Amino acid sequence: MEKLYIGVDVGGMSIKAALVNKQGEIIYKSTKKTNSLEGGPGVLLKDIKELMIEHIEYAKKSGDVVKGIGFGIPGVVNNAKGTIDYACNLGVENVNLRDYLSELNLPIYLSNDANVACLGEERFGAAKEYDNVVLLTLGTGIGGGVVIDDKLFEGVEGKGAELGHTVIVVDGEPCACGRRGCFEAYASASALLRYTRQEMKRNHDSMMWDYCKGDIDNVDGLTSFECAKKGDVSANLVIDTYVKYLSEGVLNFCNIFRPQVILLGGGISNQDKYLIEKVKKYCADRNYGYKNTPVVEIRVASLKNDAGVIGAACLAMDGDKR
Repeated sequence: MEKLYIGVDVGGMSIKAALVNKQGEIIYKSTKKTNSLEGGPGVLLKDIKELMIEHIEYAKKSGDVVKGIGFGIPGVVNNAKGTIDYACNLGVENVNLRDYLSELNLPIYLSNDANVACLGEERFGAAKEYDNVVLLTLGTGIGGGVVIDDKLFEGVEGKGAELGHTVIVVDGEPCACGRRGCFEAYASASALLRYTRQEMKRNHDSMMWDYCKGDIDNVDGLTSFECAKKGDVSANLVIDTYVKYLSEGVLNFCNIFRPQVILLGGGISNQDKYLIEKVKKYCADRNYGYKNTPVVEIRVASLKNDAGVIGAACLAMDGDKR
């Protein structure tokens, strides 16, 4: 009989769940489409419960036992009460997930999705040899996760580690959170698209127009990178601007946390060395925060789409040790 843990990654498009063993290996996983925006929170909760029962039954048939369930939620949670306080992409507010699943008779743990992704990478991914890790997920916004001395840092009620909402330009670009000048307004995938469109409008001779087939609405996260690799001057200006803001955020987190490694995840991180090497050089050229201090590795996160379920399962693993 093996001890297993269910990790659940609740996203705006799908709910992914997996049975994970203590070695971080996925034994079984399945997915359901997220229907909460159409059907409300009741539909979301019902779908989650059905997934949990499916995974518990699978473990039983294999002669194994589920010891706990962890959730990564794309929004604000209360980890003490087990509630989803607000998740705009799910259309959910003030939902007590722990109470709803109480009949399963298993410990239930909740955290923000970027937090659990960081925990998964620290235990079983790109940072598994380190105990002090920062993860930045570069997507529509920027999610942040922090592990300090092998423990997930979440702040009071699990509402800390919102690294995307540290201000790097006072009174700067508006952010979806209501503030101005947030890190995510300058270094997210959305910001990269904004820089790309702005540069294309300035230079109609840029190769980026051909890449987009003459339609600026076709701009995506690859446009500037692919054209920059071919030597397009405008595309390289876009990448330099993006790298500048991303790297300034990285330097801030070097100073605040002094981790052993900062991981970059999300779609943009798929550029791998073409992005990482530029960020490393930018940081190395700046004195305070990088030079003359303990070296902070900068790496690409490795667990990709499984980071959420593996990291969420790690919440349950840690709870099982208490």
